[in-house]
Amino acid sequence: MKKWAVVLSILLLVSIFAFAEVKPDYVLRFNTVAAPTQPQVLAMQKFAEIVEELSGGKIKVEVYHSGQLGDQKTALLAVMRGDLEMTSDAAPSWFADLAAMPEFGVFEAAYVFKDLDHLYRVMTSKMVQELFDKMAAKTGLRVLDIWYLGTRELNLTAKVGPVRRPEDLKGVKLRMPNNKTFLDMGRALGATPTPMGFGEVYLALKTGTVDGQDNPLPTDLAAKFVEVTKYIVLTDHQIGMLCPVINEKLWQSMPEEYKVYIKKAMEVARYYMNEMVLEQEAKLLKLFKEKYGMEIIVPDKEAFMKHAREYYSQPEFDKLWGKGMYEKIQNM
Repeated sequence: MKKWAVVLSILLLVSIFAFAEVKPDYVLRFNTVAAPTQPQVLAMQKFAEIVEELSGGKIKVEVYHSGQLGDQKTALLAVMRGDLEMTSDAAPSWFADLAAMPEFGVFEAAYVFKDLDHLYRVMTSKMVQELFDKMAAKTGLRVLDIWYLGTRELNLTAKVGPVRRPEDLKGVKLRMPNNKTFLDMGRALGATPTPMGFGEVYLALKTGTVDGQDNPLPTDLAAKFVEVTKYIVLTDHQIGMLCPVINEKLWQSMPEEYKVYIKKAMEVARYYMNEMVLEQEAKLLKLFKEKYGMEIIVPDKEAFMKHAREYYSQPEFDKLWGKGMYEKIQNM
């Protein structure tokens, strides 16, 4: 009798373990074109560290920098298909092009945001969250957070000379990411936009294929653009952001507590990155002048803002973004 009791106990335990919910393990590949020293990569590594700790090792994140798993466009398409789990290189301009949702383009138009607080008020609003949900259902890209990439400034070669007003950019070949939103932004500033992948920019500046590029100051340093350029023009024309994304099907398959771990780790990484970028922006101009001999120009920013407003007043932008959306966001 005792023997049967032991057997029944064993069978009961086996059945309990068989039907118990077993939490799966996840390995998430997280790709970027950014260089290893950039705040973006350091923030991704911080995310990996925190999410592994929160999940007790159930979620492991492998960070790939320098476009090891593809450039911006290739990686986003891979996440959409489910061939790659995550990328941090997503941004509204890419959503406008690849997700065929042109209404996203307004969020990276020149001078649409006044400052970083304004950006977060808009990008965490109900209006934008509904757009993110719509995109996830349509394309398979789930936005997880908003990270501050930095304020974009013009960075020009010696050939261009000092630039203080939009007319000074006439005929200047300004490298831009190859999507409509950024190409339009180049025109809104007064330049001739030249589409080019990020990995090609250093050599293009060095050889004169392009006359300049625009990026936040930490990117100019990390990518070594300061070695082959002469001027930083403080136009402050875009408050740049990153929108780390994960494949939507994968996201929906995860246990709810795993989603909480990922969101919390994203939040930690956001503050970690934002602080690094803000601190670097505050210190880098002195370094650029003293170490690299660059000339820092304070332009007529009102003239650039006026030029941008006039450019975006064309009817095509109301059709793409919604009537009056550029002004609506500026006034939010």
